[in-house]
Amino acid sequence: MCLLLMALNTHSTYPLILLANRDEYYERPSASARFWEEAPSVLAGKDLRAGGTWLGITKNGRIAAVTNYRDPSSMQEGAPSRGSLVSDFLLGQQGPAEYIDKLDREAGKYNGFNLIIGDKGQLYWYSNHGHGVRLLGPGIYGLSNHLLDTPWPKVARGKDALTSLLSGQRAPSLEELFHILADRTVADDASLPHTGVELEWERILSPIFIKSPTYGTRSSMVLLIDADNRVTFVEKTFNADLDHPTTARHEFRIET
Repeated sequence: MCLLLMALNTHSTYPLILLANRDEYYERPSASARFWEEAPSVLAGKDLRAGGTWLGITKNGRIAAVTNYRDPSSMQEGAPSRGSLVSDFLLGQQGPAEYIDKLDREAGKYNGFNLIIGDKGQLYWYSNHGHGVRLLGPGIYGLSNHLLDTPWPKVARGKDALTSLLSGQRAPSLEELFHILADRTVADDASLPHTGVELEWERILSPIFIKSPTYGTRSSMVLLIDADNRVTFVEKTFNADLDHPTTARHEFRIET
């Protein structure tokens, strides 16, 4: 995952609004979001090369998502897949604080990551490039390939757009939420971060929605949980033909 936007307890209709774009090479095989045959309570996409997933929710409300931390100089060959951090939490029974405490003791074996885990009422952020664990209070958050709320252009644009959309009393539409995720504005060079990749790649990676001949936004996701614990999860999946995505929609009520 390369961009997460979250609104926690900021809107009366939806205590949780989560928007996400997953960026990946077009050649990497993956499955779109569905309830897993081997674990019917888990709703998530799946990485068909390394296993694991990038974002998911369970029928009893466990939520997890991961983004990579971009630092080419610290990449480790043969490191375990960061997608397993999401699937392991979704499949497990540990609470988020306990899960992170255990992970913290072995986080160095993974390449850089940010992890969001918890449920509608309590979401935590943890990174093996950060300092400690953060319980997220009410507010609007943005997370890309650095630390939480690092003001990269795409993060700032996404947070501003979501803040503006939620400023009124009416519930946002799916079309409006996906419109935020479809923004292809390229940041000007003066605003680009310096993450260790070439300038041309910093430009390519700067929009909310990424497009290039070999790499780009593969899926856009909207996850909504309302005050009655009803979940709406909609995913648009893209291949190299960006004008014809496939859409999957799932709805259920969290089992308490």
